[in-house]
Amino acid sequence: MTELSGHNPRTGALLPKTVEETSLHDLDEDLRKASDVRSRCAASASSSRITWLQAVGEDLESFRNELVALADDETALGEARLNGELDRTIAQIKLFVDVLRDGSFAGVVIDSADEAARPELRRGLRAVGPVGVWAASNFPFAFGVIGGDTVSALAAGCPVIVKAHPSQPVLSARIGEIVTDALRMAGAPKGVFAVVHGMPAGDALITDPRLDAAAFTGSVRGGRALFDLAFGRPRPIPFYGELGSINPVVVTPAAARTHPDEIADGLLASATLGVGQFCTKPGLVFVPTACGIAERASSRVGDAQAGVMLNAGMRSGFLTGASRLADLDGVDVSLPGEDVDEAGFWVQPRVAVASWDAFQQKRDILTQECFGPLTVVVEYDDVEQLLDALSMLEGSLTGTIHGIADDPDDAAVAADVVAVLQDKVGRLVWNGWPTGVAVAWAMQHGGPYPASTNSSTTSVGAASIARFLRPVTFQSFPEGLLPEHLQDAHLRGVIRRDGRPQIVPGEGGDGA
Repeated sequence: MTELSGHNPRTGALLPKTVEETSLHDLDEDLRKASDVRSRCAASASSSRITWLQAVGEDLESFRNELVALADDETALGEARLNGELDRTIAQIKLFVDVLRDGSFAGVVIDSADEAARPELRRGLRAVGPVGVWAASNFPFAFGVIGGDTVSALAAGCPVIVKAHPSQPVLSARIGEIVTDALRMAGAPKGVFAVVHGMPAGDALITDPRLDAAAFTGSVRGGRALFDLAFGRPRPIPFYGELGSINPVVVTPAAARTHPDEIADGLLASATLGVGQFCTKPGLVFVPTACGIAERASSRVGDAQAGVMLNAGMRSGFLTGASRLADLDGVDVSLPGEDVDEAGFWVQPRVAVASWDAFQQKRDILTQECFGPLTVVVEYDDVEQLLDALSMLEGSLTGTIHGIADDPDDAAVAADVVAVLQDKVGRLVWNGWPTGVAVAWAMQHGGPYPASTNSSTTSVGAASIARFLRPVTFQSFPEGLLPEHLQDAHLRGVIRRDGRPQIVPGEGGDGA
């Protein structure tokens, strides 16, 4: 049996603890159990799922110190960052407890019978079945084994099998043990959750006919390969992938004139946060020509310190992308010093400044995501150039505008930019920076391809539960044969249509 281990990103050394690669036999057992309990999970009351999630959140808190230490060994993200991320992960669990209590996620709508025209119709949402989740490396808690994909799927009533990220085998295995024990003690069905390790298990998981949906956060190449497998099956399944994103930023002429130093400082802080390993990093910034922001950012990157990337593959990809940019005519790359060629995954931050001519000629390279502490600043001469550039971009998670709302001319420019960016991104930010994603009801974390494979969904926030639910309508059914969430006793606060929309008074149904 193959033993898997992580590396210490600070030193590059192989870590001593190992995890066994999941055999195809063990994966088959996990899938069998998940398939066996799919109906029971789908029929479970929201109150039961609330108990499951609360137990998981409490146990994550109980094992906080151990988990943070394991995560730091395999990620080098530091205790402060990891504690904050674990706080966010627990908050994410609490959000879905609120979602289940609210009940509106179940999407219940009733059309009362009309003897002359139609029968009674009761429509609600039901869990799709077993879900596969591919954990990310850059957020070992929030997008890892018990991240938002897993939590939202469990909240929907779906069994979940998580493919652990290969950079974090020991942390992933330990979280898996903690979550499994918490769910068992809370009365969840055996088989509702499992963690598997290794590429063979991941490839077999995405193609197994017992899997009904999949979620992924990672690279375009890896996500697209899984996407193609999911849709190439004899029975295709939905694949919710968060892939690449350059997150364009636009600085308007008035904003550039009034506070260039603040913008340059904010850009560097956001682009280098977490060593640039945020999916919402501002990777492409448009500023007016000769406004000084490009020069300020380039000079101040010299004060930034080297950071540690999560693994050797990420470091290699970053250095390759940065070198490709540095070789382009009309592009100047500034960095504090040479990358240290020694053990560990250390890199220096960079700012690449491109002229408008260079951007026009090498748009394909300058608009590729370079995952790590690098941002590309492009200088535009006029608004027409800017709007043309934005219209040619691929999809991103976010788009940011720095402007002056009470300046009529500048507000008009911003309005034109918004009109274009709305078709390119899932979240628009005004006079701020895109790094940092609130775990909230209104959050949209997704966008047109390649930001995500389904721009109508989100991987963060209350609405992410919708990915793992599908509608079912019951026509003229007797009360006793209806699912619990469609029975009269549970129809509180749902929409009933008797010729016109009405809302039945109450505080929310019992869910799906």
